[in-house]
Amino acid sequence: MRPRGVTVGRRNTPRPRFLAQPSYGMMQSTKLAFGGLALLNSRDLIETARALTGSGRAPPTQAKLRRAVSTAYYAMFHCLAGVAADLLAGNRRSPEWHQVYRAIEHGKARSACQQQGDMRAFPMEIRGFADTFVELQKARQQADYAPEGEYSKRDVLAMIDMAVGAIDQFEQADVQHRRNFLVHVLF
Repeated sequence: MRPRGVTVGRRNTPRPRFLAQPSYGMMQSTKLAFGGLALLNSRDLIETARALTGSGRAPPTQAKLRRAVSTAYYAMFHCLAGVAADLLAGNRRSPEWHQVYRAIEHGKARSACQQQGDMRAFPMEIRGFADTFVELQKARQQADYAPEGEYSKRDVLAMIDMAVGAIDQFEQADVQHRRNFLVHVLF
């Protein structure tokens, strides 16, 4: 008898379900959002963060709440990386696109976002994204690495909402302002 949550793969080798291939429907929605490529999507990450906070009567565990904080930050990070690659390299199938996507560094992005003098040149949508990026990166580091502290569902949902608002504003900002900001973050 197999343990629960394990399916049998090739040669009757147990394979945890979380390693199984994603469903066709999930892959299709992600592919449509990214021009036919199955890429990490900030909106999917936000949905995952919300799911981690739980919807049932039982309160979510601290591990799930911490993971939700981390996932909300990564939604912002992957939004930044995706927009950078789209605006600076264009073709999602090119090696350059992937190079730009992978060029965003967490620490360097945070430092660029904290340069108050340089950030004044950007409109409010960009500055708001930068401020939220820094705040959520700190929250992610606390959630991922500090064993002390307790998270409430309400506070975590507020952080997720902050990420959504910042992503929405960033995506609505003028293309040239976003491009200039991305150059600021990368160089």
